[in-house]
Amino acid sequence: MTEKLSARKFRERRREQMLRAYEKNRRRNLLAKPGKHDFIVVLDHLKAGYNVPKIFRSAEAFGAHEVQLIDIGPFDPSPAKGAFRQVPARFFGNFDQSHKDLRARDYTLYALSPDSRHALPGEILPDRSAFIFGHEEIGLSFDPADYPDIQLLHIPQFGRVESLNVSIAASIVMYEYTRQRQA
Repeated sequence: MTEKLSARKFRERRREQMLRAYEKNRRRNLLAKPGKHDFIVVLDHLKAGYNVPKIFRSAEAFGAHEVQLIDIGPFDPSPAKGAFRQVPARFFGNFDQSHKDLRARDYTLYALSPDSRHALPGEILPDRSAFIFGHEEIGLSFDPADYPDIQLLHIPQFGRVESLNVSIAASIVMYEYTRQRQA
């Protein structure tokens, strides 16, 4: 019984520490400056755990303008290795709010879909690109047909797995965007 109580207290203490770190980093994020590139990463209802901070880490490495989080709760910022403090974050309650914001700023929107006929490497990405990544299990929180301005892309895969991990897919997309700017 004492062992179960100790394990529960440990988890509660760990969660409290994570929440304090999250709040501290979120306050510091208010001072974050946009990166070198004009692309935006949109995280649509991702699980708050492991992938969100990893995507912030890649966004910082590739010089993202900002990361938009749609209905994503607190997460442990430590896997981001400080990137949550460096890359501006904008928080939205639903995708429609993010969509309106991006369209008002004249961004071209892309979402990944394994059903797309357009491959990422064959697409010429404009400077003001926004890349939308959906939940790891259920995908996008909206029907892409409701937003005809969103272009669907896929990352070519040659193995048997159905899809890539969302943080890996996001990194590949960010790399392709920056690779096109180097050429």
